[in-house]
Amino acid sequence: MRLSNRNKASIYNFLCTLLLMITMVGIIAFAANEYRFNAVGKESYLLIIVPALLLIIFYISGRQIFEYDSDGEALNFKNRNIIPFLDKPLHDEFPKYKLIKYDVVSILFFKRLYITVSSKNNGSTILKYQISYLNRKQVNDLKLSLNKVVKTNKEKKDKLDDDRRIFA
Repeated sequence: MRLSNRNKASIYNFLCTLLLMITMVGIIAFAANEYRFNAVGKESYLLIIVPALLLIIFYISGRQIFEYDSDGEALNFKNRNIIPFLDKPLHDEFPKYKLIKYDVVSILFFKRLYITVSSKNNGSTILKYQISYLNRKQVNDLKLSLNKVVKTNKEKKDKLDDDRRIFA
């Protein structure tokens, strides 16, 4: 199964640009009010606070673009920001049999995906992805696909354990 919100990159780019412009206009309006017009009293601080708060929430929500591919024998996860220099994109690819479990954590408007993968060195590794910009249907499809993989791995492991007990 393939899942991607890459087609919404232009919307996120527009939203980011709009928030930056609103913040800049708010700063200019605040400066003009403080040093020239003095038309608005203490409420003039809202001209900076509200747009800046919206901009901060946009960036704290995480990387906007998430891509998932479970076709074939490997799971492929990509998570990147629309602004390339802001943070390093995540790209992980591993065989399906290494997936142990997953967890989707949702707090307010922040969503995170935690993937636990088996590792040779220290038993398991937790990979973290930011999925705040996926809609409910996409998150449910992702959960369904990952549930299938986890269930298949669990069945194979249980069968292997049963076979080992029989031959031991």
